[in-house]
Amino acid sequence: MMQNKFDKRFFLVREDVLPEAMQKTLQAKEMIERGKVLSVWDAVNKVGLSRSAFYKYRDTVFPFHNVVKEKIITLFFHLEDRSGTLSELLQIVASSGCNVLTIHQTIPLQGKANVTLSLNTGDMQIDMNEFIHRLKSLEFVDKVEILGSGA
Repeated sequence: MMQNKFDKRFFLVREDVLPEAMQKTLQAKEMIERGKVLSVWDAVNKVGLSRSAFYKYRDTVFPFHNVVKEKIITLFFHLEDRSGTLSELLQIVASSGCNVLTIHQTIPLQGKANVTLSLNTGDMQIDMNEFIHRLKSLEFVDKVEILGSGA
């Protein structure tokens, strides 16, 4: 079975097998989160990482303890502007056991709108990969991105 580039899967991987750039990205993120540095530039300089590598990996690698305890996820959608699209999208969110914390929708331009949802996934009843797959399979969804997770 060939995997679509939009069907991302998640894995738990030991730190010692991660490439050095991913390990340094984790170190830089921790420095930023703890307020040890004032900027991304400061963090990447301290760990010896390029800014481009940091931005490449920052939304793809997370400490295990963060993933386990974090119950909030922020998703970005690029949608076709049609009647009922947001309602249908929110129906999938609700039926998956997620609770909507915030919704931000831009004014539609050229038949497209951007929507950002922050969700509490603490009671989610399906796997995150399946959840994202269901959202991406909606015919009016052009793009879904995980912007971040946090409490």
